[in-house]
Amino acid sequence: MNTLGVLVREQREQAGISQHSLARRAGTTQAAVSRIERGLTAPTWETVRALLLALGCEPELRANRLSGRWDPVHLAALRERLPAERFELAVSANRLAGRLRQAGAEAIGGARHPA
Repeated sequence: MNTLGVLVREQREQAGISQHSLARRAGTTQAAVSRIERGLTAPTWETVRALLLALGCEPELRANRLSGRWDPVHLAALRERLPAERFELAVSANRLAGRLRQAGAEAIGGARHPA
């Protein structure tokens, strides 16, 4: 995966504009654009968004689900708990699921039968 700096530089070069022009359009400095493109600084999402919008690109932030069903960090933390603690968590989650199911059924029933 390319770094954000490489992405900004590639898009800027494709647009055929200078760092100075991009900086002016995005409300920053040429030096800041240079540092970002060279990977010397980690820009915030707001900065990356401003630069890409100034280049006529719509930035898109995405997340991809892990290949497994469960989060490995969460599972490791859960395994460190005592069996009684895990049981109480399971009971609590089951109660919550039941309350959510009931609230959903009431919401659907209320939508079908307005008062």
